[in-house]
Amino acid sequence: MTSCTSPMSSPHATSFHAADFLVHRIEVTGAATCVGLDPVIEKLPRELVPRDSNNAAECAQSIETFSCAVIDAVAADTAAVKIQAACFERYGPLGYAALWRVLAAARASGLAVVLDFKRGDIGISAEHYAASARSSGAHWTTISAYLGADGILPFLAQGHGAFALVRTSNPSGDALQAQVLQDGSTVAERVASLVDELGRASIGARGFSNLGAVVGATKRAEIAALRERMPATIFLVPGYGAQGGTADDVRACFTGNSQGALITASRSVIYPSGGASAAGASWQQQIRDAARVFADEIRAIAQG
Repeated sequence: MTSCTSPMSSPHATSFHAADFLVHRIEVTGAATCVGLDPVIEKLPRELVPRDSNNAAECAQSIETFSCAVIDAVAADTAAVKIQAACFERYGPLGYAALWRVLAAARASGLAVVLDFKRGDIGISAEHYAASARSSGAHWTTISAYLGADGILPFLAQGHGAFALVRTSNPSGDALQAQVLQDGSTVAERVASLVDELGRASIGARGFSNLGAVVGATKRAEIAALRERMPATIFLVPGYGAQGGTADDVRACFTGNSQGALITASRSVIYPSGGASAAGASWQQQIRDAARVFADEIRAIAQG
């Protein structure tokens, strides 16, 4: 098996603007889609499954090879990829090295790159996490919004983008995010207002801020209110496809001019034939076809 060969990317130049670049990528592909790279050993095509699932070197090599093949397959039809750091970090230093090479390969393919690592801290720790995100070559990272400005602003330096968790699709999130405050708003709505406030200073030429929001597709009843509070915010929308999100669920995430949302799908694209059952030379083509179907679906939703 071969690994990614793309060189490491340098930190962002000060003239870079993550939201402007993402809008450009969406226009180039014609679809506001993001393919989630969540490589799991047990779901890989047969020829990539390591002989020893407890061998970190074999596992890191396998998920790197798979991830780079996915990038090659989807780059022409998707605006972005979202790379789940946890899938790599579990394999220690070799996993970290593989993650960095996959990030570089995604960037070299021209994709907008989201590093999904959901960091949340303050002070010097937040600054270190933010510096690590920028040095990774990713254009965007996912972060927690629940530490306030101290945990958000460091990630917006040098034109970098951050998607802050606002309303997540996991059911247990309701216990916190759906709670109603004294003014009648929910916790998620209050966080949305904070994201809008903090993001105003980084609105780019295309009208969107470098501070985006993670808003789950399965929370359709709340999306309109969140969009009203965050008119210049790009929504990163997980939950479409295998997680149950439908066309009607994601339609409200877009602004009136069919912009402002990036819809993500992972399992339905990268494991189109049930993972390990998709053996042979055709599995990469199956992923390519699934990415095109995904793009066609989201394009129709945005234009409808």
